[in-house]
This record gives sequence, structure tokens and C-alpha cells, in this order.
Amino acid sequence: MDMNQNNIEEIVRQVLSSMSGTPAPANAPVASAPAAGGSIPKTAHVAMLTALQHYDVKEFPIPEVGDDDILVRVEGTGICGTDQHEFKKDPFGLIPVALGHEGTGEIVKIGKNVKVDSAGKPVKVGDKIVTCMMFKDDPDITMFDLNKKNVGAADVYGLIPDDETHLNGWFSDYIFIKGSRGSTFFNVSDMDLKSRIIIEPAAVLVHAVERAKTTGILRFNSRVVVQGVGPIGLLCVAVLRTMGIDNITTVDGNDSRLEFSKKMGATKTVNFMNYKGIDNLANAVAETFDGHLADFAFQCTGSPVAHSNIYHFIRNGGGLCELGFFINNGDATINPHFDLCSKEINLVGSWVYTLRDYVTTFSFLKRAKAIGLPVTDLITDAFPLDKINEAHEFALAQKGFKIAVTNVPLDGNTNNH
Repeated sequence: MDMNQNNIEEIVRQVLSSMSGTPAPANAPVASAPAAGGSIPKTAHVAMLTALQHYDVKEFPIPEVGDDDILVRVEGTGICGTDQHEFKKDPFGLIPVALGHEGTGEIVKIGKNVKVDSAGKPVKVGDKIVTCMMFKDDPDITMFDLNKKNVGAADVYGLIPDDETHLNGWFSDYIFIKGSRGSTFFNVSDMDLKSRIIIEPAAVLVHAVERAKTTGILRFNSRVVVQGVGPIGLLCVAVLRTMGIDNITTVDGNDSRLEFSKKMGATKTVNFMNYKGIDNLANAVAETFDGHLADFAFQCTGSPVAHSNIYHFIRNGGGLCELGFFINNGDATINPHFDLCSKEINLVGSWVYTLRDYVTTFSFLKRAKAIGLPVTDLITDAFPLDKINEAHEFALAQKGFKIAVTNVPLDGNTNNH
């Protein structure tokens, strides 16, 4: 017998009919059918970090999907700075671990109890989703709260100790979303693949800007410095620009990144490699604002030296948001009197995001696209799963902006390796 899709669906309808005693309509949908593109395999390939600077692509059985679970065919995942830290030094002590938390893909099988996503939007087989680190039952919880309460670790796909399924990181071809983990996920089928890969890091910047706004300093006419224009700094510029702030100076040592920051909304750039001493650098920043220091600054580098320098770019009574230190990168040296007290600097820290920031990010990305900001061009290079070690080395060498690991080629300006 030729077992094509029509044959299979007819058999399923006959089985359902015999169980219920009522004939199933010829056009009745078959629940939990695989999405277009082929049947579901018995096993999945997972890039497992097994040693420092080394992934092994392993094969594991795909578990049965329970009533509250979701099986997702992974399409693409961004390499985060956290992934690079774990790859290089394992600061969280997770090895062996399945990493990747900036991922997205297509639902291929879904439990009967899963009807809507964490925002109440209907969800079904074939929809595109992303996961979020935050709990749906506490939308204002922060990562700091998670650490204090010792809850939520099971929800952080791609940044938790390995479990019995091994399908808990997005660096894979399938990921298993467990309903028992209280997972937070969103239907983002209305967004293209590149935009979906950018969602998680963009949420970090949406949160940072919301933190900055609590100072009352950040306004439409504010003079703003963004120090460090890797992917995080570039997204920071884009978020500020979508808010209407158009007096932004970026500071970095890489000319290509500085040039791209202009496309994202920066008006002036300063390459710190061209200036000797902090006074000369601070004067160069002030010159971009017609001799004025910045009203507000965002420190995105993760460098203690950069943190020490940035106070010199800010006016008396100005503000600073530090978001570059996701892990302990060492101590920064500042003068509490001259840098903070006498200038009355308003300092806020930012770490990851809240659930509401995550949802707001969807609107940011759509708005950025509408006004012509090339946010998805941040993804400059994509590597297949079997080249994940090369992808991380490429990212560590800063040869591109945002590097992705994908199971499908990316279009546009992305280099598919």
C-alpha cells in the first residue's frame, strides 16, 4: 500500500471512528500531526558541550509528548555572550550541558491540554514559537528574584544542567518543552526567522531602557552615549531610536561596528583607539554633543576598564545604566567622590528582563522594521549544527556581529557557512 499523507489521515479517521462509534468527517483535522516538511524522527541531534571549547553532536531518543508538552523542530538559534562564556570557561559549572537559549522553531507535536501560549494566544501544530526564562504566573519576577527564591531554573532552556531528555537546549534539531516545568513560551508566527532569533537579546535591551527610564532623565532630547557596540550595544541603539531619541553617540574600538551603529540610529561615533588617556577620550565624546557631556549613558561592554571610563562621559546629575556584566568579569576602579557623589550620578543596573519586557520586545522589533532599522542584519553569519565549534570560535574572534546556528539557510545579507 502506498502510505502517503492522505492514506495515513484516512487510517487515523477510521480508528477514531471505531473508538467513538461516530464516523469522522472526511476533512476532520488530525491532532498532533507533524508539520509540513516530513515526519517526526525517532531521535534528535543535540550539540552537547562536553568539555571546554568543545561540543559533541549526540543523538538521543525523542520522548513521548505528554498532554502538556510541546515538541519543536528547531530552525535557528543565536550565540549569546553567555554561551561564549560557558564555551570558554564554564563559569556556571554546567558541563556536560545542552546550550542555546536564543532559539526558535516550529511546533511539530503538541499535547492536548496546550491550547494557548503564555500570553493567551492560540497555538497549534505548525506555529513558530520562542521560549522565555520568566514564569507566566509572576510577570514581574526578575532574574535576581529567581536566584533569591531558588525557583525557575528548570524553565531556562539552554542554560540548565542536563536532564533525562537531553533535549533542553536550542542548539539541536528538536527541543522538548515540558509542561511540568511551567514553561513560558510565545507564538511568534507573524515574525520572520531572523527577527525571532533576535527576540531574546532584544528583550535584554528593552529591559535596560525601561530601567533607565526610572531615573526620569531619559527623554526625547537627551544626549545619550552607548559604550560598546557588539550585538547588545547595537540593539541598545535601535531601542533608543525607536523611542524617538536621535542624539546618540557610540563608543567602541571597532570601526565596522561603529559604522553599523549609524544604520541602527547613532548620529556620531568615537573610536577610543584614536585617543590616548581618558581626558582626551571624554573630550572627543563631548565634541559629538557640541561640547556637552551626555545626559545618559549605557555601558554594554562587560569590561571593568570601560565601566571606569564611562563616568567621565556623563554630565553632573546625569544617568548611567550598567548592563554589560552578566557574569563576574572582575572589579572596576572608580572614585566614589568624583565619579558618583559630587556629580550626583543616577546609577541603575540591568540584568536580563521581566516577562512583560519580553512581550514588549515583539512590538519593538516590528516598530524597528517599520522605521527602516536593519535589526535583522545583525545576524551576519550562520553555521549548521555540525559546525557549532567553528561557530563559537568565529564568534569569539569577533569576525561578525551576531552569529547563529541554524538548521535552515538564512536569507538576506547573512553568510551561510
